Amino acid sequence: MIIDNQGVSLHVAEDGNPNGPTVLMLHGITGSTDTWDWLVPHLAGDYRVLRLDFRGHGQSGRAEGTYDFPSYASDAIAVCEQVAGGPCVVIGHSLGGGSAAAMAQLRPELVSGLVLEDPAIMGAPQPGAQSSASGLTDVFTMMRQMVPMMQQSGMTVDALAQTMAAAPGLSGGTMGDSLQPDALAAMATALLQLDATVLDPVLDGSITSVYDPNATIPAPGLVLAGDSAQPDTIVRAGEIALLAEHSPHIEVRVVAGAGHLIHDSLTHRATMLAAIQEFLAANA
Repeated sequence: MIIDNQGVSLHVAEDGNPNGPTVLMLHGITGSTDTWDWLVPHLAGDYRVLRLDFRGHGQSGRAEGTYDFPSYASDAIAVCEQVAGGPCVVIGHSLGGGSAAAMAQLRPELVSGLVLEDPAIMGAPQPGAQSSASGLTDVFTMMRQMVPMMQQSGMTVDALAQTMAAAPGLSGGTMGDSLQPDALAAMATALLQLDATVLDPVLDGSITSVYDPNATIPAPGLVLAGDSAQPDTIVRAGEIALLAEHSPHIEVRVVAGAGHLIHDSLTHRATMLAAIQEFLAANA
Protein backbone atom coordinates (compact mmCIF):
# COMPACT_ATOMS: atom_id res chain seq x y z
CA MET A 1 0.00 0.00 0.00
CA ILE A 2 0.98 3.64 -0.41
CA ILE A 3 0.44 6.29 2.27
CA ASP A 4 1.28 9.98 2.31
CA ASN A 5 3.53 11.67 4.83
CA GLN A 6 3.53 15.42 4.29
CA GLY A 7 3.64 15.07 0.53
CA VAL A 8 6.03 12.09 0.40
CA SER A 9 4.57 8.79 -0.79
CA LEU A 10 5.59 5.86 1.40
CA HIS A 11 5.36 2.19 0.45
CA VAL A 12 4.19 -0.10 3.26
CA ALA A 13 3.99 -3.89 2.91
CA GLU A 14 1.46 -5.70 5.10
CA ASP A 15 1.49 -9.43 5.87
CA GLY A 16 0.45 -11.86 8.54
CA ASN A 17 -2.42 -12.13 10.99
CA PRO A 18 -4.61 -9.00 10.81
CA ASN A 19 -5.87 -9.70 14.32
CA GLY A 20 -2.47 -10.22 15.90
CA PRO A 21 -0.23 -7.70 17.64
CA THR A 22 1.41 -5.34 15.16
CA VAL A 23 5.14 -5.55 14.39
CA LEU A 24 6.72 -2.78 12.31
CA MET A 25 10.04 -3.49 10.57
CA LEU A 26 12.42 -0.70 9.55
CA HIS A 27 15.40 -1.24 7.24
CA GLY A 28 18.84 0.36 7.24
CA ILE A 29 20.12 3.08 4.94
CA THR A 30 20.31 1.96 1.28
CA GLY A 31 17.99 -0.97 2.13
CA SER A 32 14.31 -1.68 1.55
CA THR A 33 11.43 -3.84 2.76
CA ASP A 34 13.03 -6.80 0.94
CA THR A 35 15.70 -7.08 3.64
CA TRP A 36 13.02 -8.54 5.95
CA ASP A 37 11.51 -11.04 3.49
CA TRP A 38 13.17 -13.92 5.32
CA LEU A 39 11.68 -12.91 8.68
CA VAL A 40 8.04 -12.50 7.62
CA PRO A 41 7.20 -16.25 7.43
CA HIS A 42 8.48 -16.75 10.99
CA LEU A 43 6.09 -14.12 12.38
CA ALA A 44 3.11 -14.06 10.02
CA GLY A 45 1.10 -16.73 11.81
CA ASP A 46 0.84 -14.78 15.05
CA TYR A 47 1.52 -11.13 14.20
CA ARG A 48 0.38 -8.42 11.86
CA VAL A 49 3.63 -7.55 10.07
CA LEU A 50 4.21 -4.12 8.54
CA ARG A 51 7.35 -3.17 6.61
CA LEU A 52 8.21 0.38 5.55
CA ASP A 53 10.34 1.67 2.70
CA PHE A 54 11.78 4.92 4.07
CA ARG A 55 11.67 7.99 1.82
CA GLY A 56 14.23 7.70 -0.97
CA HIS A 57 14.34 3.93 -0.62
CA GLY A 58 12.58 1.02 -2.28
CA GLN A 59 9.18 1.86 -3.72
CA SER A 60 8.73 5.05 -1.67
CA GLY A 61 8.94 8.53 -3.10
CA ARG A 62 11.96 10.78 -3.29
CA ALA A 63 12.24 13.76 -0.96
CA GLU A 64 15.10 16.06 -1.88
CA GLY A 65 16.51 17.89 1.10
CA THR A 66 14.75 15.88 3.81
CA TYR A 67 16.95 12.83 4.23
CA ASP A 68 17.56 13.15 7.94
CA PHE A 69 16.59 11.36 11.13
CA PRO A 70 13.61 13.65 11.96
CA SER A 71 12.14 12.85 8.54
CA TYR A 72 12.81 9.12 8.74
CA ALA A 73 11.28 9.00 12.22
CA SER A 74 8.25 10.88 10.90
CA ASP A 75 7.87 8.22 8.17
CA ALA A 76 7.71 5.49 10.83
CA ILE A 77 5.29 7.53 12.92
CA ALA A 78 3.04 7.95 9.86
CA VAL A 79 2.85 4.16 9.45
CA CYS A 80 1.84 3.72 13.09
CA GLU A 81 -0.80 6.42 12.83
CA GLN A 82 -2.22 5.66 9.38
CA VAL A 83 -1.82 1.89 9.04
CA ALA A 84 -1.24 0.29 12.42
CA GLY A 85 -3.75 2.54 14.18
CA GLY A 86 -1.95 2.07 17.48
CA PRO A 87 1.24 0.95 19.18
CA CYS A 88 3.69 -1.45 17.53
CA VAL A 89 6.67 -3.50 18.48
CA VAL A 90 9.33 -2.01 16.21
CA ILE A 91 12.23 -4.01 14.77
CA GLY A 92 14.87 -1.75 13.26
CA HIS A 93 18.31 -2.15 11.74
CA SER A 94 20.89 0.65 11.65
CA LEU A 95 19.03 3.73 10.34
CA GLY A 96 15.79 1.91 11.13
CA GLY A 97 16.98 1.21 14.66
CA GLY A 98 17.94 4.82 15.27
CA SER A 99 14.60 5.98 13.86
CA ALA A 100 12.75 3.50 16.07
CA ALA A 101 14.58 4.70 19.20
CA ALA A 102 13.78 8.30 18.26
CA MET A 103 10.12 7.45 17.67
CA ALA A 104 9.94 5.85 21.12
CA GLN A 105 11.21 9.10 22.64
CA LEU A 106 9.03 11.38 20.51
CA ARG A 107 5.80 9.33 20.54
CA PRO A 108 6.03 6.74 23.32
CA GLU A 109 2.36 5.87 23.00
CA LEU A 110 3.10 4.38 19.56
CA VAL A 111 5.89 2.01 20.64
CA SER A 112 5.17 -1.03 22.80
CA GLY A 113 8.64 -2.52 22.43
CA LEU A 114 11.87 -2.33 20.45
CA VAL A 115 14.31 -4.81 18.92
CA LEU A 116 17.23 -2.79 17.59
CA GLU A 117 19.93 -4.40 15.43
CA ASP A 118 23.21 -2.47 15.68
CA PRO A 119 21.15 0.74 15.64
CA ALA A 120 22.35 4.23 14.70
CA ILE A 121 22.04 5.64 18.22
CA MET A 122 25.23 7.65 18.24
CA GLY A 123 25.41 11.06 19.83
CA ALA A 124 26.30 14.20 17.90
CA PRO A 125 29.82 13.83 16.48
CA GLN A 126 32.54 15.72 18.31
CA PRO A 127 35.18 17.68 16.33
CA GLY A 128 38.15 15.45 15.63
CA ALA A 129 36.48 12.35 17.07
CA GLN A 130 36.23 9.14 15.09
CA SER A 131 32.63 8.15 14.43
CA SER A 132 31.52 4.71 15.55
CA ALA A 133 30.17 4.32 12.01
CA SER A 134 33.51 5.21 10.40
CA GLY A 135 34.04 1.62 9.26
CA LEU A 136 31.14 2.08 6.84
CA THR A 137 32.33 5.37 5.34
CA ASP A 138 34.33 3.79 2.51
CA VAL A 139 31.40 1.54 1.64
CA PHE A 140 28.98 4.49 1.50
CA THR A 141 31.42 6.54 -0.58
CA MET A 142 31.68 3.74 -3.13
CA MET A 143 27.91 3.29 -3.18
CA ARG A 144 27.36 7.01 -3.79
CA GLN A 145 29.60 6.83 -6.85
CA MET A 146 28.47 3.50 -8.24
CA VAL A 147 24.71 3.35 -7.64
CA PRO A 148 23.70 5.98 -10.23
CA MET A 149 25.94 4.33 -12.82
CA MET A 150 24.50 0.88 -12.13
CA GLN A 151 20.97 2.22 -12.39
CA GLN A 152 21.68 4.04 -15.66
CA SER A 153 23.38 0.97 -17.15
CA GLY A 154 20.25 -1.16 -16.77
CA MET A 155 22.07 -3.70 -14.61
CA THR A 156 19.82 -6.53 -13.43
CA VAL A 157 19.27 -7.61 -9.83
CA ASP A 158 20.82 -11.03 -10.52
CA ALA A 159 23.92 -9.54 -12.12
CA LEU A 160 24.43 -7.09 -9.27
CA ALA A 161 23.88 -9.78 -6.63
CA GLN A 162 26.51 -11.98 -8.32
CA THR A 163 28.94 -9.07 -8.47
CA MET A 164 28.39 -8.31 -4.79
CA ALA A 165 28.84 -11.97 -3.82
CA ALA A 166 32.31 -11.90 -5.37
CA ALA A 167 33.28 -8.56 -3.80
CA PRO A 168 35.62 -8.44 -0.79
CA GLY A 169 33.94 -8.50 2.61
CA LEU A 170 34.90 -6.07 5.37
CA SER A 171 36.25 -8.87 7.54
CA GLY A 172 38.04 -10.94 4.92
CA GLY A 173 36.83 -13.34 2.26
CA THR A 174 34.02 -12.32 -0.07
CA MET A 175 30.57 -11.00 0.72
CA GLY A 176 29.22 -14.30 -0.56
CA ASP A 177 31.28 -16.15 2.03
CA SER A 178 29.56 -14.38 4.91
CA LEU A 179 26.12 -13.22 3.78
CA GLN A 180 22.88 -15.06 3.04
CA PRO A 181 22.09 -15.38 -0.70
CA ASP A 182 18.68 -13.77 -0.13
CA ALA A 183 20.41 -10.87 1.65
CA LEU A 184 22.59 -10.21 -1.39
CA ALA A 185 19.52 -10.27 -3.64
CA ALA A 186 17.69 -7.89 -1.30
CA MET A 187 20.67 -5.52 -1.25
CA ALA A 188 20.90 -5.56 -5.04
CA THR A 189 17.19 -4.84 -5.43
CA ALA A 190 17.38 -1.96 -2.96
CA LEU A 191 20.45 -0.38 -4.57
CA LEU A 192 18.80 -0.39 -7.98
CA GLN A 193 15.78 1.41 -6.47
CA LEU A 194 17.72 3.83 -4.26
CA ASP A 195 17.89 7.61 -4.47
CA ALA A 196 21.66 7.74 -3.96
CA THR A 197 21.44 11.27 -2.57
CA VAL A 198 20.25 9.75 0.73
CA LEU A 199 23.95 9.17 1.37
CA ASP A 200 25.02 12.80 0.90
CA PRO A 201 24.16 14.06 4.41
CA VAL A 202 25.77 10.96 5.91
CA LEU A 203 29.00 11.47 3.99
CA ASP A 204 29.26 15.21 4.55
CA GLY A 205 28.29 14.96 8.23
CA SER A 206 25.25 17.20 7.91
CA ILE A 207 22.60 14.60 8.74
CA THR A 208 20.34 15.88 11.51
CA SER A 209 19.76 13.67 14.53
CA VAL A 210 16.63 13.43 16.66
CA TYR A 211 17.38 10.56 19.04
CA ASP A 212 18.74 11.85 22.36
CA PRO A 213 21.38 9.44 23.74
CA ASN A 214 21.28 11.26 27.08
CA ALA A 215 17.56 10.60 27.58
CA THR A 216 15.70 7.42 28.34
CA ILE A 217 14.04 5.20 25.76
CA PRO A 218 10.61 4.79 27.37
CA ALA A 219 9.81 1.29 26.11
CA PRO A 220 11.02 -2.24 26.82
CA GLY A 221 13.74 -3.11 24.39
CA LEU A 222 16.54 -5.33 23.22
CA VAL A 223 19.65 -4.11 21.42
CA LEU A 224 21.66 -6.62 19.41
CA ALA A 225 25.09 -5.09 18.92
CA GLY A 226 27.85 -6.21 16.61
CA ASP A 227 31.22 -7.28 17.94
CA SER A 228 33.55 -4.34 18.62
CA ALA A 229 36.32 -6.26 16.85
CA GLN A 230 34.45 -5.87 13.55
CA PRO A 231 35.15 -2.66 11.60
CA ASP A 232 31.53 -1.96 10.64
CA THR A 233 29.94 -2.33 14.08
CA ILE A 234 28.12 0.84 15.18
CA VAL A 235 27.07 0.12 18.77
CA ARG A 236 30.27 0.09 20.80
CA ALA A 237 31.29 0.76 24.39
CA GLY A 238 30.18 4.41 24.35
CA GLU A 239 26.67 3.67 23.13
CA ILE A 240 26.32 0.72 25.50
CA ALA A 241 27.40 2.86 28.46
CA LEU A 242 24.83 5.55 27.62
CA LEU A 243 22.08 2.96 27.38
CA ALA A 244 23.09 1.50 30.75
CA GLU A 245 23.01 4.97 32.31
CA HIS A 246 19.78 6.31 30.84
CA SER A 247 17.80 3.21 29.81
CA PRO A 248 18.87 0.36 32.11
CA HIS A 249 15.69 -1.52 31.20
CA ILE A 250 17.03 -1.92 27.63
CA GLU A 251 18.91 -5.20 27.38
CA VAL A 252 22.07 -5.14 25.26
CA ARG A 253 23.45 -8.36 23.77
CA VAL A 254 26.73 -8.25 21.89
CA VAL A 255 26.70 -10.90 19.16
CA ALA A 256 30.22 -12.31 19.23
CA GLY A 257 31.85 -12.33 15.81
CA ALA A 258 29.04 -10.39 14.14
CA GLY A 259 29.40 -7.07 12.36
CA HIS A 260 26.75 -4.56 11.38
CA LEU A 261 24.73 -6.97 9.22
CA ILE A 262 23.61 -9.46 11.84
CA HIS A 263 20.37 -10.46 10.15
CA ASP A 264 22.10 -10.89 6.78
CA SER A 265 24.85 -13.11 8.15
CA LEU A 266 25.14 -16.78 7.32
CA THR A 267 26.43 -17.36 10.85
CA HIS A 268 24.34 -15.02 12.99
CA ARG A 269 20.84 -14.78 11.45
CA ALA A 270 19.59 -17.64 13.62
CA THR A 271 20.76 -15.79 16.74
CA MET A 272 18.78 -12.74 15.73
CA LEU A 273 15.67 -14.75 14.88
CA ALA A 274 15.71 -16.47 18.27
CA ALA A 275 16.13 -13.12 20.04
CA ILE A 276 13.22 -11.57 18.13
CA GLN A 277 10.91 -14.51 18.84
CA GLU A 278 11.87 -14.49 22.52
CA PHE A 279 11.26 -10.74 22.81
CA LEU A 280 7.90 -10.84 21.02
CA ALA A 281 6.68 -13.73 23.15
CA ALA A 282 7.37 -11.68 26.28
CA ASN A 283 6.36 -8.20 25.08
CA ALA A 284 3.94 -8.25 22.13
